[in-house]
Amino acid sequence: MNQSIAVGLDGSAESAAAAHWAAREAVLRERPLLLVHCEEGPSPVGIRAGRSDARERWAEALLTDASDALREAHPHLRVGTKDVDGPPGVALTEVAATSEMLVLGSRGLGTVSGYVLGSVGLAVVRGSERTVVLVRGTEEAKRDARSHGAYGPVVVGIDVDRPSDAPLAFAFEEAAHRECPVCVMHSAATPPLFGSGMSYDPAVTEQLTRQVEAKLNELIAPWQQRWPTVRVDVRATTGRAADQILENGAGAGLVVVGRRIRRSSMGAHIGPVTHNVLHHASSPVAVVAHR
Repeated sequence: MNQSIAVGLDGSAESAAAAHWAAREAVLRERPLLLVHCEEGPSPVGIRAGRSDARERWAEALLTDASDALREAHPHLRVGTKDVDGPPGVALTEVAATSEMLVLGSRGLGTVSGYVLGSVGLAVVRGSERTVVLVRGTEEAKRDARSHGAYGPVVVGIDVDRPSDAPLAFAFEEAAHRECPVCVMHSAATPPLFGSGMSYDPAVTEQLTRQVEAKLNELIAPWQQRWPTVRVDVRATTGRAADQILENGAGAGLVVVGRRIRRSSMGAHIGPVTHNVLHHASSPVAVVAHR
């Protein structure tokens, strides 16, 4: 199952939505699907203890039922299962290392405009050098994951000052597989204003967006040549980058953001923009690690 699309299953509605999303992705990419259940057994007095027979049977049934349902939905899909012990964040990061991408579920906060990434998801996003996709467990997300219809656009946020090919490459390839448009965007920060009642001259904002748009067009040129059938929408905006990605990503089939790989043990290793998008985007979010 090397270079498979892997998905973490824990019995929750969120992980079920993630499994259906991952199955559809595996079909698009003509890859096998690997369903992974990971559980750390209880460790009283600091001694590692295995799972009970009941938990073992539950995990086996979870993987069997999920694989049967996904094979029924996608008859030609190759599905494998894996049940592992140990800290889920560590085990799933190890699974991601031998997979094309890892898909996880993310829990909603009800009426609050936000989501819970959770310690496991956060650890995997921080530790993995492969693409990690977070899928929401909302009813809309579940319907989209099971759907065989058209895809919404792929929205990718790019830092034109420190660009990387990896998020663009992933976004264009994904759009080509889905036969949908890709929206490439960057939001430029405006200089601070001093004094009460101060405002920007519209000409300043217009000049700034034109400069950003020119940089974006230069960055995407090689990918347009490689994927000539993909329709591209370039959006240069001003304001907080995370807010603009969230606004433009509302209703998208997938939002793509980057994560710069850092070896330092200090810091979140995700970056404030990606961190914000992960917690608040309503669409599935792909975090593409890059150097």
